[in-house]
Amino acid sequence: MKLIVEADGGSRGNPGPAGYGAVVLDPDTEEVLAERAEGLGITTNNVAEYQGLIAGLRAAIELGATEVEVRMDSKLVVEQMSGRWQVKHPAMKPLALEAGRLVRELGSVRFGWIPRARNSRADTLANRAMDAQAAR
Repeated sequence: MKLIVEADGGSRGNPGPAGYGAVVLDPDTEEVLAERAEGLGITTNNVAEYQGLIAGLRAAIELGATEVEVRMDSKLVVEQMSGRWQVKHPAMKPLALEAGRLVRELGSVRFGWIPRARNSRADTLANRAMDAQAAR
């Protein structure tokens, strides 16, 4: 089964209060099949982006996906997960390894960069997670 994952992460400050959002969509109708969001405490934007990707891939696996199109507005994560850029930062290496493990479990995953304006569903979830975290 083919699914789409839109993922985003952010921090208010870098590092700062951070969170992620991920949405799993039906590829034909773009119906939302799953949403994931979580505050992450204080961390960097890039770590939050990876956490969003991981959450989206896990949700796709839970739904039975065998093929996934990942859409993110993080050029860094897209390029690293596509194998074109190296993962150098020590905090991101274990996250990239976990995302890679999930990609191998799925079998077929394609990564694509999209402009932030086209990633509004995941961005909204990430911001809600950061807002909820700040309210505690």
